[in-house]
This record gives sequence, C-alpha cells and structure tokens, in this order.
Amino acid sequence: MFDEFPADPRDPRFVAAVAGVLSTGALYAYTATTDVLATGTVSFVLLAVLLPTTVAYWLARTLF
Repeated sequence: MFDEFPADPRDPRFVAAVAGVLSTGALYAYTATTDVLATGTVSFVLLAVLLPTTVAYWLARTLF
C-alpha cells in the first residue's frame, strides 16, 4: 500500500523531503536565536500548512 521512501538522491520526493527538513530546522534555529517569533507560533503555522497538505497527498494517492 505504501511505497518505500526513495533512496535515490535524484528522486524529486527525496529532494523535497530533504529540503523540507532542512528548511524547518533553519526556521526553528532562527526562531530560537531571535525574539521575532515564538516557537509555538512557528509550530502552529507549520502544522496548519503541512497537515492538510499531507492529508490531501494521501487522499490523492489513495483515490487516484
């Protein structure tokens, strides 16, 4: 039912996953070192964006 995570560094899903992890880490590092945003605010925004995106991706793969 679920595909294995791509191990090929040229696979677009692999590149997107690595970019997502690195950008999330950079965002949290920036938040931790400045007083511009609260960590809770960043977490809420990331969940508000990534959770519906993940559900839509899962539904699209399941239905289509």
